[in-house]
Amino acid sequence: MSTETIIPIDSSAASSPENLVLTDQEIFASHQGGKLSISSTVPLANKRDLSIAYTPGVAQVSRAIHANPELAKTLTWAQRLVVVVSDGTAVLGLGNIGASASLPVMEGKSALFKAFGELDSIPLVLNTTKVDEIVETLVRLRPSFGAVNLEDVSAPRCFELEEKLIEALDCPVMHDDQHGTAVVVLAALTGAAKVTGRELGGLRVVVSGAGAAGIAVAEILLAAGIKDVVLLDSRGVINKDRADIAADPASKKAQMAQRSNPRGVSGGPGEALLGADVFIGVSSSKVAEEHLKLMNHNSIVFALSNPDPEVLPEVAAKYAAVVATGRSDFPNQINNVLAFPGIFRGALDAGARRITPAMKLAAARAIAELAEADLSADYIVPSPLDPRVAPAVTAAVAAAVVAE
Repeated sequence: MSTETIIPIDSSAASSPENLVLTDQEIFASHQGGKLSISSTVPLANKRDLSIAYTPGVAQVSRAIHANPELAKTLTWAQRLVVVVSDGTAVLGLGNIGASASLPVMEGKSALFKAFGELDSIPLVLNTTKVDEIVETLVRLRPSFGAVNLEDVSAPRCFELEEKLIEALDCPVMHDDQHGTAVVVLAALTGAAKVTGRELGGLRVVVSGAGAAGIAVAEILLAAGIKDVVLLDSRGVINKDRADIAADPASKKAQMAQRSNPRGVSGGPGEALLGADVFIGVSSSKVAEEHLKLMNHNSIVFALSNPDPEVLPEVAAKYAAVVATGRSDFPNQINNVLAFPGIFRGALDAGARRITPAMKLAAARAIAELAEADLSADYIVPSPLDPRVAPAVTAAVAAAVVAE
């Protein structure tokens, strides 16, 4: 028996959301056999074509690369290939569902790389959750790809994995759940600050969630010049004097506690949100309406948990001048596809060996600038389907590589 799933379509350019009804039969049919395929870029119609593309002609190319390994960058697809790597431990809102169950998601991510960044991409899902084994696997596979997009790896392992891969590989590596999210949040916050007549650097920001996305959002906001950033986790405000934080000084939370919360706030959501300008939710925790009342007038609320925001937009709108979510059926969708295709494309175009903070800041500025001409409370970032986005981000990131 077929069931029906209601999936909202993108409504960023519409005055009211519409609903598109999809059946399970339709969804599963579209995934039959997977969402990816390999196609040849050269003709294979006759013996001459075969002799050039394969034997004997291909031997000439292999000899040339053997003599000069740098030629692999132009005579193979490796330099333009992004591998989407996951161990299946933090997939969407589904949690630790394993490598095989994560593969449809990674196929989709690879499809997005092609559609939005014009980059070839393949998914690699690994049957191990051990950081060193994943690093060793990718080091051995390094001749086959040009960049690594880490996806859906659970925290705090994701921090260690990204750091070790950056050190071990001579190519761009980025955990998109961290940095793609952070880049788009900064872009959106840039627009929201202008809409509400605030200076970015003077904002008081509360980030709910101190996992992969929360830590990365805090990092990029601090890098952008926002000085007053307070993080919340399930135990309350991240404070350097909190017992569990002080007991583990090497942890990401402890490191962030040294750089954030300049007013020494302690307690829970109520204490954190008192007098705050911005709430950014990147966890499954809900925010109470009574706490939103404690924020400054014309506040900014980004409730980004998917599919269920930390607070419903209609509730947040009672107190906030600007509201954003991660969903396509409300205005101001914060979607990673605004960032990652252009970031990787720009890094590869410029021959970058690393994705740096300056490149991420450049990407955020490029996204924000595209929305400037039409800024409003319901339009602080471009639509994920805006064809201007990926080229603008690509150019900005490539320019940042050159500047560095």
